Amino acid sequence: MSVVAIAIGFGVFVAAAAGFAAVTLMPGPQQSATEDRLAMMANRRRGRGEPDDEASSQSLMLLGAEVDKLPFADLLDSVPGFKDFMEQAGLKIHPAKVLFVCLVLFGLGFIACVATPVPVALGPVLGGMLAVLPIGYIFMKRRKRLKKFGNQMPEALELLSRSLRAGHSLNAGFGLVGSEMEDPLGPEFQRAFEEQNLGIPLDEAIEEMANRIPNMDVRFFATAVALQRQTGGDLAEILDKIGRLVRERLTIQGQIQALTGEGRMSGAVLLGMPPALFLMMLKMNFEYISLLFTDPLGHLFMGIGIFTQALGAIVIKKIITIKV
Repeated sequence: MSVVAIAIGFGVFVAAAAGFAAVTLMPGPQQSATEDRLAMMANRRRGRGEPDDEASSQSLMLLGAEVDKLPFADLLDSVPGFKDFMEQAGLKIHPAKVLFVCLVLFGLGFIACVATPVPVALGPVLGGMLAVLPIGYIFMKRRKRLKKFGNQMPEALELLSRSLRAGHSLNAGFGLVGSEMEDPLGPEFQRAFEEQNLGIPLDEAIEEMANRIPNMDVRFFATAVALQRQTGGDLAEILDKIGRLVRERLTIQGQIQALTGEGRMSGAVLLGMPPALFLMMLKMNFEYISLLFTDPLGHLFMGIGIFTQALGAIVIKKIITIKV
């Protein structure tokens, strides 16, 4: 039975590794930023019912041809928000490659359980834990990028306000912010600036930027610009007030992080201690800990432990999370 399990696990690993290598070595789409903007404009115009000539349709098909060749591309493209999630994390990786990485890690976890004294029944569990590591990495990258974007927002609003007071237009101010600010805020403003240069209205370009970046301050900014362009008023003064409001909110958030630091540290210790103790007992006294996998009462206790661990994590998260 162990030989069959090893053969199955090895086959899964080889298939996943071969697929991952094929996707990694496959040449990706050579699209420039301008081509991306043009493709987006063409898609929008088709959605509005405007005529589209045959040449532009063929060019768009050629631009997306290599992406469509990727395995599971259609399946992953149908997942709502997955591409936006990857874009918010700032990763230029096709979702199909992420899926293959998850499959490879799942195969490695399964083979590790087969090749070691760990019960084979834990193979899917360990494989699943390893398979979610890439998703966790994307979550961390996304949170870090959005946090940096929010910290850059007050400076960008002040720069845009000074540009308006100097006599520049709002469009020129977007170009100035895009060229002066660092990633991730600078490229987003530069993208909105390029979109309006290609014919998209500035209001729509700002709205698209607010949709790409799930940040409340960006939504305030987009709403303020839309209202000012409809009703009039001093936009520079409005941007200054939004910038001061954002700075005060960031200051309060910093104070909350300092006050909840002890709770976050306690939560990390309490949540990390049971898995660490389990691994230590697994190495020191395997026969003692193996009752959790062989005895029905052990299965019940292990299920209760996992449930209470997850429940404790949710409760601690609720306690230390204070929204401003």
